[in-house]
Amino acid sequence: MEQLQGEALAAGTPRFLIVTGMSGGGKSTAIHLLEDAGFYCVDNLPPSLIAPFAELAMRPGSDLERVALGIDARSGSQFEEVPGAIEGLKERGLSVEILFMDCDDAVLVKRYKETRRNHPMQLFSSGGRLEDGIRKERELLAGIRGEADVVIDSSHLLTRELRDELSRVLLHEEQHHNLMVTILSFGFKHGIPTDADLVFDVRFLPNPFYVEELKLLTGPDAPVREYVTGDPDCAVFLDKLTDLMRFLIPGYIREGKNQLVIAVGCTGGQHRSVTIAQALYERLHALGGFGIKIAHRDCHANVDEVKNRYATGAVR
Repeated sequence: MEQLQGEALAAGTPRFLIVTGMSGGGKSTAIHLLEDAGFYCVDNLPPSLIAPFAELAMRPGSDLERVALGIDARSGSQFEEVPGAIEGLKERGLSVEILFMDCDDAVLVKRYKETRRNHPMQLFSSGGRLEDGIRKERELLAGIRGEADVVIDSSHLLTRELRDELSRVLLHEEQHHNLMVTILSFGFKHGIPTDADLVFDVRFLPNPFYVEELKLLTGPDAPVREYVTGDPDCAVFLDKLTDLMRFLIPGYIREGKNQLVIAVGCTGGQHRSVTIAQALYERLHALGGFGIKIAHRDCHANVDEVKNRYATGAVR
């Protein structure tokens, strides 16, 4: 390893990334993304081989420019060697980045039950229960999580959304804030979403439902969107709501909040709430600095309900 400090470093060293985290938290997705992007990836490398591998990767003449090592609880008790190995590389002048993939315990339990796989720490925990294995792994990884350069929580991310966030942070080197904002449209007649953090009522806007040619359309349809946004109060409301979000979201980020659900409701969740939710999504997406997605809880269900009422003659 001594030559790391001399000729190898003088020749320029590659980007060296450690990918670790909770089993089921998205580590494999991260490694596959990095591999597709041209990283030389090694998964489940024993901690005792980190230093020898780094020496080979950094030696003069090596054509490795970007390296990613996947290290996790499958190493068992050897994982305790990881912090020391990483510190040894840094002492020799190698720049090491640590990506930690995290996830809520409840979501991890659900994922493992769906895949019917055993957790790697499950057999080594008292009683052999899945929950005990997750707890034991979290305790084992607590130290390296605290040293991580980037922590990404995949609890509320679809695979596509996770890949987008990983690409943004790892490949485009944009700043990561572990906050995922969900803009959710809904209909009050179907109930307020139980996971909503902020709820906004847009029933003060004119209702396209009472316009015959708009009744069976939805918010994404241009005629509905033009009808809703054409009201002067709509523009005022969107400006004030956007200003409020600009004020609130940085505070949520500072406090470490990782999930924010902004629910926008109208009567049936078909027209106004969908239009406003989409407009708010576009405005907040342009701000950047946090993850964001949009969902329409009642949009299609309500359309189907109205169509059925027409078909059965309940509405004429």
